[in-house]
Amino acid sequence: MQMFLISDNVDTQTGMRMAGIEGVVVHEAQELKTVLDTVVKNKEIGIILITEKLGKLLPEYIKDIKLNYHTPLVVEIPDRHGTGRTPDSITRYVREAIGLKI
Repeated sequence: MQMFLISDNVDTQTGMRMAGIEGVVVHEAQELKTVLDTVVKNKEIGIILITEKLGKLLPEYIKDIKLNYHTPLVVEIPDRHGTGRTPDSITRYVREAIGLKI
């Protein structure tokens, strides 16, 4: 199985290519949807890496892929500018999901 990157900038794509991961650079929601449709159908791809910025363009569509497809696994990654998440995002997620304050 292969990994595939969908990035919003060339620097992230170049870094991943140096690690042996192929990918594309897109900027618009329609471009992203077209690439996702193609990649999801490719049985050789087991993991899709997508930058957080792009994940915000089509959050419901990406959530649908995560929930309804066994493969590929979709993983949102920070780009070269860092993460867009707040420092307590995991703690907040657990608190909202199960109601425990940690």
